[in-house]
Amino acid sequence: MLSFHKFNQSSVTEFILLGFSFNPRTTPLLFTVFLMTYLLIILGNSLITILICLDSHLHTPMYFFIGILSILDLGYTTTTVPQMLAHLASQKKTISFASCVAQMYIFLVLGITESWLFAMMSIDRYVAICHPLRYKVIMSPWLCGVMVIFCGLMGIISALIYTVFAMCLPYCGPNKINHFFCEVPAVLKLACADTSVNDWVDFILGFSVILVPLSLILVIYVNIFVAILRIRSAQGRLKAFSTCASHIIVVTTFCVPAMVMYMKPGSEASLEEDKRLALFYNVVSAFLNPIIYSLRNKDVKRAFLKVAGWSRAPE
Repeated sequence: MLSFHKFNQSSVTEFILLGFSFNPRTTPLLFTVFLMTYLLIILGNSLITILICLDSHLHTPMYFFIGILSILDLGYTTTTVPQMLAHLASQKKTISFASCVAQMYIFLVLGITESWLFAMMSIDRYVAICHPLRYKVIMSPWLCGVMVIFCGLMGIISALIYTVFAMCLPYCGPNKINHFFCEVPAVLKLACADTSVNDWVDFILGFSVILVPLSLILVIYVNIFVAILRIRSAQGRLKAFSTCASHIIVVTTFCVPAMVMYMKPGSEASLEEDKRLALFYNVVSAFLNPIIYSLRNKDVKRAFLKVAGWSRAPE
């Protein structure tokens, strides 16, 4: 049985993150691309959060959830990308055992919370499209707050289980992690013990934190599409479908790669493929979310022009 005393069996005090296996000559270009992407992630998600806070017209349940999503994306990428940039710019690529545990836990908390948040956002869209007259009554601030707290608790508890089961294993060496951050599947490959129990834990938790929210989203969207088909106005159908399409794209770019990563047995994991998948749902999805979900939205554009003082929004 796993227990906390196994931490003491680990002789490894730090890990070496190997990062990406590219030609050293391409490192400056890689650093520039990731740096620019990270800065755009900060800019886009911070802008969305600020606009939602400042403009009263965006004080609705939908934008409340989008604001939470932007905050999660900021934290999610900040947990991994700055360290990756530092390692690209330096010969030293080490991370202490404690820092690795902390990074793993924070990354999982934010990622799992975001996974469940997508399910809550689909419920919001269902109520808005299928019960528009009762939307503000049903999606009250109290209920929205409870939904976000539920997502956070799922993240905190599930991430704790993931991390404890992974880091209670003995790590005797080698200490080279073939990844750009401390992610569970990559770290488990260095364990000096059988990880079959961890494979089952990862699969079961992956089912509960990824597959269950995805299944909920699928069921909800079947009902949404049925309701959309009943809308008589072609313009109304197009507007409703546009909102849903944005959410579906965002969910797909995040949840599908994460599901592939965490629900396959560790023995079947391809290290290079895992790094590409992690890069996609950690960096690419956070970069695309403001563009897909918010920056192309007329309400957000109007709010930006109003806050910038370039136009007067109608009261």
